[in-house]
Parts: sequence; C-alpha cells; structure tokens
Amino acid sequence: DEQGEEEKGDSKETRLTLMEEVLLLGLKDREGYTSFWNDCISSGLRGCMLIELALRGRLQLEAFGMRRKSLLTRKVICKSDAPTGDVLLDEALKHIKETQPPETVQNWIELLSGETWNPLKLHYQLRNVRERLAKNLVEKGVLTTEKQNFLLFDMTTHP
Repeated sequence: DEQGEEEKGDSKETRLTLMEEVLLLGLKDREGYTSFWNDCISSGLRGCMLIELALRGRLQLEAFGMRRKSLLTRKVICKSDAPTGDVLLDEALKHIKETQPPETVQNWIELLSGETWNPLKLHYQLRNVRERLAKNLVEKGVLTTEKQNFLLFDMTTHP
C-alpha cells in the first residue's frame, strides 16, 4: 500500500500540522509567546483545523446545488469520522459530526473559538488551543519550554 509507505516515511521527518505552522509564525522568536493583543490567531488556528480536516479527507463543503451557493453560505459536512490521531482535530471533528443542521465555515470558526452569543453552543469551544499546540511542538522537538516571571505571574514560554 503506497499511502501506508508514505505515512511510514513521514515518521522520519517531523510533520507539522497547519495549526502548528501558523502558531510558530505567530510566536515572538525571542520571547516565545504570541502577542496578547493578537486575537486573530485564535480564529486563524480554528480555520486551520477545518482546512487540515478537509486535507485529511474528513470534511468537505456541501455541494453547490442548482443555485450555485457562494462559498460563504455552503455548510461543512463530515465526510469521515475516522480518528486523525490528533486530539484537537478529533475533538473538532466530533463536534462537527454531531451538529445538525450543519454550520458554515465562518460559524464553525466562531463556535470553536467560543465567540458565540448562544449559550447552548458554548460547549463547542476548544480550550487552551495555543498551549496544546505548543505542547505538541515541544514533544516533536521543535520548541523548548521555559518559565518566565511577568510581574506577579509565572508564564510558560516557548522561545
């Protein structure tokens, strides 16, 4: 099986997910943390999750239909609920699979980020995403961990 061979070959190199790559781009090199004021990275990371799930064959957008719906109004459909082996991706996939009716990409980014006014949908929020991704990168040997003191607080950084 060629695909199995390719996946085995990948284990020699450290394969980063799209979310991990975006987090690395958002980290300040010397300080090792994302800017407190850069809240766009949360939405960006959730969008990367949806893209990664689509690239792995787990999600797709609903068909255009007769009226040729715009990309913004098309819903996200679960194509396969097979585990990806990534805890964050599997958590997002589980939410998407169990949601009826399906939601749009923009709605999923808002729901996974916790940016919803609907209290019934707050449970979709994926928590501590940056920290969980940073931990994965430390385990892969891409980042290191240090404790830094900021005024009264200790903060984990990844320079």
